[in-house]
Amino acid sequence: MSRFLAVPSYAEDSTDKSKKSASSQAKGEGSGNKTYKEVGEASWYGPGFHGKETASGETFDQNKMTAAHRKLPLGTKAEVTNLENGKKVKVEINDRGPYVGGRDIDLSRMAAQKLGIKEEGTAKVKIEAKPEQNKNTDNSASAAK
Repeated sequence: MSRFLAVPSYAEDSTDKSKKSASSQAKGEGSGNKTYKEVGEASWYGPGFHGKETASGETFDQNKMTAAHRKLPLGTKAEVTNLENGKKVKVEINDRGPYVGGRDIDLSRMAAQKLGIKEEGTAKVKIEAKPEQNKNTDNSASAAK
């Protein structure tokens, strides 16, 4: 199995004409027109974690369209594209991980199934998200603990 180098980046949409510092671009700060892009390896998790608490405080449901990512803010909506077959899914980042080297995102069982990677277990994917659009996401589940 080949390994892929994950190269996360933030790209400005062409509609954002303002100048921003390199550090604010790397952090994804600014007008909300930044898109996080990463190409890397996806895997999936499910049965052993079903019903357990995620990093967001939610109960993990392997049948929902969710994912774990190390850096994207919890509550971020991301589009994941399987670069091997072109299938796309939209997931919500509600957990942290993956904790296996060389992996960049852990998908729920349902998301992996819809992407066509459930049987194989892993696939090269593109991850795209606009973390700023989710700044007002209600994370009261974790605050209520």
